[in-house]
Amino acid sequence: MNQYPSLNQKVVLITGVASGIGKAQMDAFLAQGARVFGIDRQSLVIDPQSNLSYFQGDITQNEVLEEAVRLCEATFGTIDILVNTAGVLDAYKPLLETDETLWQTIYETNVLSYFRLTKTVLPQMLEKKAGVILNMASIAGLVAGGGGIAYTTFKHAIVGFTKQLALDYAAQGISVKAIAPGAIKTPMNAADFQGDGELAQWVAKETPVQRWAEPEEVAALTLFLASSDSNYLQGAIVPIDGGWTLK
Repeated sequence: MNQYPSLNQKVVLITGVASGIGKAQMDAFLAQGARVFGIDRQSLVIDPQSNLSYFQGDITQNEVLEEAVRLCEATFGTIDILVNTAGVLDAYKPLLETDETLWQTIYETNVLSYFRLTKTVLPQMLEKKAGVILNMASIAGLVAGGGGIAYTTFKHAIVGFTKQLALDYAAQGISVKAIAPGAIKTPMNAADFQGDGELAQWVAKETPVQRWAEPEEVAALTLFLASSDSNYLQGAIVPIDGGWTLK
């Protein structure tokens, strides 16, 4: 039995579904009976019998986002839930080690794609006077130290984007929230585990619960925030960080 009946048959568009948190979110929504359309620049093998469709492309390209939305609508109908998950790290580089190419790459992936995709999907949600938008923030959007100068700056931008979007459209039936993960064990963080894994061990030690989280834990929170059970949450930035931001 589905834990969240309100998600059954909902049309969900998710970015970054080929691995990590995005993949876990995709699997979780499918398990609830949702119809999921994924976008990622990596390839993805899908079961043709599943409620999953997929578009391979670079989310920093506006034409990719527009085509993905068009295909999603043609395949499943209008989008009920938008999950902006895709993102890239900046190798924890401080300002003097960050060139404009890296700055622009982090901005286009972690901010501009969210702006473009949300702006493309929002009008159809407003027509229905219903819709959920979930953005992937980070503890780096709440405190310094979760990334380098570019990642931290632009995750703070997503926090502001989420709050203003939530304020502007709450009365029109649009539910907007963000998730702020801490240390999540994904391919994006693989570098932390390289060699003797000293950095990964340090991160776990500095986290009050003394461990990294699995992507499925973030996906479980995603389902709650996308469901009707969280309707009264609006503009919330929800940490899932093992207590990191308590310090």
